[in-house]
Amino acid sequence: MKNACAQKLHGVTAPVADPVFLYVEGARIACLVREGKAPGIFWLGGFKSAMDGNKANALDDWAVRRGRAFARFDYFGHGRSGGDFRKGTITRWRDDALAVLDRLAVGPQILVGSSMGAWLALLVGAMRADRVAGLVLIAPAVDFTQALLEARLDDRARRAIAESGEWLRPSVYDPEPYPITRALLEDGRKYTLLGRGPLVMPAPVRILHGMNDPDVPWQHGLATFEAMQGNVRLTLVRDGDHRLSRPDDLRLLERTLDDLCEEVGC
Repeated sequence: MKNACAQKLHGVTAPVADPVFLYVEGARIACLVREGKAPGIFWLGGFKSAMDGNKANALDDWAVRRGRAFARFDYFGHGRSGGDFRKGTITRWRDDALAVLDRLAVGPQILVGSSMGAWLALLVGAMRADRVAGLVLIAPAVDFTQALLEARLDDRARRAIAESGEWLRPSVYDPEPYPITRALLEDGRKYTLLGRGPLVMPAPVRILHGMNDPDVPWQHGLATFEAMQGNVRLTLVRDGDHRLSRPDDLRLLERTLDDLCEEVGC
């Protein structure tokens, strides 16, 4: 495959509104893809998030202004994709990302992952290292099924999972609680990254984390940073929350991508 840095912009300049669909393990996965120069930006959203959130839309606007390719998608059981969210696992969502990367994205990519998406970006990046020009991790919830969910379960939640296979976790982001299933927790144990030795990062990594994040404490982002070896930088936003989607936060994200694109030479 020729280096996409030399490709011309084919020119989708209006917002992409209509998704294309891939079939992954029998489920329909909704994707939005914008053509443009490389490295493309490949968005991986968070747990229970859809691809039309504030950060993803801001990145789409940025991609239009820069003439850069941009791909985003909804995981199985999320947004406009098919499937039962309760049947989702880290394996399943990682495989969705791999399918979109392999079948729709062209050339080198900068993986931008938010929360759970940052963990998935690391997993995908390890499996497709030749496609990854860099990574931007926002409030990285690496190992979240164990470190941020299972470790915090009280006796009532543990009993619900043991007896019925799931616990309904209240959410400040959604009126409906999030089902946390036994299958999700058990599957997540296969992919833990922290505490297993250094994470050697062949591509540059930039981490953005709010210090007022109630969901993924900034210390967890620091631990992720400290586990990595390579060209890795951490930016802490003193008054930032988990989403980092305020105007100033989005400008920080855009500057980070501008700098990273310049650094990787495209």
